Amino acid sequence: MDLRSGCPLWPIRDGLPAAYPALGADAACEIAVIGGGITGALAAEALSAAGVDTLLLDRRDIGWGSTSATTALVQYELDTPLYRLAAKLGEMRAVECFAATRAALASLDALALSLGDGSGYTRRPSLYLASRASHARALEREHEARSRHGFPVELWDRRRLASRMPFERAAALFTEDAAELDPYRFTHALIARSAARGARIHDRTEVVGTDLEAGRRASRRVRLVTGEGHAVRARGVVFATGYETQARLRQPAVSLQSTYAVASEPVPDLSAWHRRCLIWETARPYLYLRTTDDDRVIVGGEDDPFLDPRRRDAALPRKAARLARRFGRLFPGIAFAPAFSWAGTFAETADHLPFIGRHPDYPNAWFAAAYGGNGVSFGVLAAEIIRDAVCGKRHPAEALFGFDRPER
Repeated sequence: MDLRSGCPLWPIRDGLPAAYPALGADAACEIAVIGGGITGALAAEALSAAGVDTLLLDRRDIGWGSTSATTALVQYELDTPLYRLAAKLGEMRAVECFAATRAALASLDALALSLGDGSGYTRRPSLYLASRASHARALEREHEARSRHGFPVELWDRRRLASRMPFERAAALFTEDAAELDPYRFTHALIARSAARGARIHDRTEVVGTDLEAGRRASRRVRLVTGEGHAVRARGVVFATGYETQARLRQPAVSLQSTYAVASEPVPDLSAWHRRCLIWETARPYLYLRTTDDDRVIVGGEDDPFLDPRRRDAALPRKAARLARRFGRLFPGIAFAPAFSWAGTFAETADHLPFIGRHPDYPNAWFAAAYGGNGVSFGVLAAEIIRDAVCGKRHPAEALFGFDRPER
């Protein structure tokens, strides 16, 4: 699948941090990870840290798929508000989902700290805006639901928001629990550390055949075949293939969407932007904004249903121009000079939650399908859940995101 178009900021700014050899011979391992984006990199890091013999394959260069196009706003807040998720899943289950993603953010903090400056990771607050005055009541309900269950959050009225930002809205939710990162650099840092532990990394290696029941009675029960005809035998396989995972699943698990983003030249003065917080809104599809560690602004949104790459690509100039104008209306005092614009494909599930774990149609396999706007947080959860399963443990969040989870 053609996952992106245009000129994403990250790989152009960062270059190629490392290259890895294509698989040139048959191989054996304990766990094979298919996918070298941020989710696969998180899985390989977690598995190698646990002492699992890990081999990772990707048909592209590392981080070159949808990871290179994500805007990487890292939040525990889900695209479905807590009070609405509670109506769909039941209150306690919804709270557990929010708590799991908040715990994933804490895990990501520790992981980024251990990687040092190579991670491109910075903690930022998050500001969730009422797009229209009529949405203020929904934010009040969300504030009450989160506060009742111990999630730290502030409800800002129009006056308080205007005292901190150069624009007005009827209401907003403010939380300290969010972050921004360079997903491409972060992915390469994770891969480099996994490789240093002994994980074998092979990019430019496409898996064209999978036999997940090969040698069921033997110790190596999975057989993967590459485009060059080499075989990989493993005890299990992790599919971290992002939005291309849907092609393997019989059930209609997701809907594909196109999203658009534009990044500015470095901005000399961002003091009007309160603590450079992440910004998003209640409208659907929503506008989202962040800054970068080299003082650029990234604006994203204008989502529409994915039809085909040509239509998405043709819409990019118009969408990028509209995003730049929308930023100007929010921050009229910040000169926004567009430098990079790109489009990407993402997937949504009906409940806006990921699919993580085993699938009844695929023995000896785990899926790390970090679908939705919380892809990085979901990727951390997937890595932890799958690592624990491989090591014979049960992660407390495993039942929340499985294929067999109850739906309403």
